[in-house]
Amino acid sequence: MKTKLLIAMLAMVSVFAVAFSACTDDSGPTDADLQNAQATASAAQSALNDANSRADAAEARADDAESAADEAKMMADEAMMAMEDTGGRLAQVQDRGHLICASRNDVPGYGALDDSGRNVGFDIDLCRAVATAVLNDPEAIEIQYITAAERGPTIQSGEVDLLVRTVTWTTSRDAQWGNYAQTMFYDGQGFMVPADLGVTSAYELGGAAVCVTSGTTTELNMADFFRQNNLEYNPQVFEDTDVVLDSYKSGACDVFTNDRSQLAALRTALPNPQEHVILPETISEEPLGPVVPHGDEQWFDIVKTVMSGLIYAEAYGINSDNVSQVADGDDVKAKRLLGTEGTIGQETLGLSETFMQDVINAVGNYGEIYDRNLGPDGIDLPREGGRNALWADAPCSDCPKGGQIYAAPLR
Repeated sequence: MKTKLLIAMLAMVSVFAVAFSACTDDSGPTDADLQNAQATASAAQSALNDANSRADAAEARADDAESAADEAKMMADEAMMAMEDTGGRLAQVQDRGHLICASRNDVPGYGALDDSGRNVGFDIDLCRAVATAVLNDPEAIEIQYITAAERGPTIQSGEVDLLVRTVTWTTSRDAQWGNYAQTMFYDGQGFMVPADLGVTSAYELGGAAVCVTSGTTTELNMADFFRQNNLEYNPQVFEDTDVVLDSYKSGACDVFTNDRSQLAALRTALPNPQEHVILPETISEEPLGPVVPHGDEQWFDIVKTVMSGLIYAEAYGINSDNVSQVADGDDVKAKRLLGTEGTIGQETLGLSETFMQDVINAVGNYGEIYDRNLGPDGIDLPREGGRNALWADAPCSDCPKGGQIYAAPLR
């Protein structure tokens, strides 16, 4: 409304100025003066109409955003009341008999369908790990497929128990969307181009048409990169990742930008993967992990503890083949994790003493999940010596060194 009034006032001032000038001229207003005044008035009216249209559109967008926020809040309130009636989300999940996870089926390694139609991937296995911990059944999951833009509203509404869809942990998302349980993969954004373009660096992408998924940190990082480096570019924005990939394959854009691990995964789906190059620059930090709705600290703690257990299982040398043997062995830390000596808070969390034995039997430790989906048995992203190896200076002699995969001590 302020814009409308300002332009209207400017238009009136312009008209009065021309008219005043004409009237104070000794010779009186000429035809040219009148024509100029009329042209000024017409231009002002046109600008006013344009401003009105923009203001109406902005008002409509604001109304839509407000409605969406109100709807999300209403759903979140309903979910909170339902949890209060049933004793919290853990009880709600157990009464329901399955875990609802928001995820995907369009990126190999993270979430995709295998030949039998079963949903598999790194994110899917994290969902199965939680289902095993609270329901003792890795298959007791319902995957709700959502787009990148739907991630925030979906977890805010409380309609799902867990969001595991390559979600970058940022301060604003942590405040607005939900609670980030644990970083389970460290990534960074990059660029992929056809090899025949001859481009060897992201700094050579000036003037390029760049395909990107909307509603992501990727879109914002891309804008920051090109602006910071004074490079012109033509963004091609799509809501679904598969549409972005199709547009890149068709040549509608010169560049595909996404997290580097996703670029590597999606390149495997191209007709001739070797004809596409991932450029060397990494332009962002992308810590990825599961998110839970705000408002239930017990559920938040459960998911964090399950993720920590997967990490420490690898650190302690516990895997799906030896879990029973280790549970009866002499390693005090391993036995505490597996529930045969001491505690890691199972009673407070509302879980069985041996829930981590069930989890490791069902999905393996962190390393097994990584290798199966992202490593040599999956999309083959190197791990050793990288950020996704276990932490440096680990308190065990045979842990991989130099990585950042680390969790709160299990005591």
